[in-house]
Amino acid sequence: MIDGHTKLAGVMGWPVEHSRSPLMHNHWCRVNGVNGAYVPLPTRPEGFDQALRGLAAAGFQGVNVTIPHKEAAMLACDELTPTAKRAGAVNTICFVAGRIIGDCTDGTGFCDNLSAHDVAIGGRAMVLGAGGAARAVAAALLDRGCEVVIANRTLERAEALVDALGGGEAVAWFEWPSLLSGCSLLVNATSMGMGGKPGLDWDTALREAAPGLCVTDIVYTPRETPLLLAAQARGLRTVDGLGMLVHQARAGFRAWFGVDPQIDQTTFDLLAASLRADA
Repeated sequence: MIDGHTKLAGVMGWPVEHSRSPLMHNHWCRVNGVNGAYVPLPTRPEGFDQALRGLAAAGFQGVNVTIPHKEAAMLACDELTPTAKRAGAVNTICFVAGRIIGDCTDGTGFCDNLSAHDVAIGGRAMVLGAGGAARAVAAALLDRGCEVVIANRTLERAEALVDALGGGEAVAWFEWPSLLSGCSLLVNATSMGMGGKPGLDWDTALREAAPGLCVTDIVYTPRETPLLLAAQARGLRTVDGLGMLVHQARAGFRAWFGVDPQIDQTTFDLLAASLRADA
């Protein structure tokens, strides 16, 4: 039941119907006895700033922001956390005493997901892509002591990302498969594989992979992407992207609702069932 004491949060996007965040956050509210609600907030790009400030004025605790609003969210914030500045992106916003404070939980969520799968974070990591998700992941890995190699179809964008992060190495797209023998982690931070589309001959690309390579994908629709399937066929360890979605949400829930949610199998089962229903 929603009443005058209900704490409100939500996710802003355009479109936003695909988001699984309401399912996850409202589940956490129920199991933790929180008088809260998390709602989808379809917001046109031209109205984003006005809508964000309106939600703050209306008493919302905060919001997540998703495509296409992450750049606009950075500009609209009154304050950015060090993590958001480092990542160059905002996905989680809190409204505090009339101020809009932006944070980025993607990198931490990615690393927390690896840790939950008992994957040691260290050594040399290959990150595919140079967009916002790649920057957040690469920044988090660098800050945890990894050597990071950025590969992107446009080398200039990879080089610009390395410059912005103040560390790492940029390589041309055609080079990265030959460098896998020295890597302990491969991260697909592009949209390749979303919807089951292969986008690349992953089996060929993985031929130089070291036996101990862990292969991860930030895509979670489907959970077993063509990259992960190719890696499994080679006997490599894999981690899918659904856990990153769950772990990145934890900090926002804690900030908005005052409870640190337990990430249990029920959470994953709910999300997996929802994804299967839309497949």
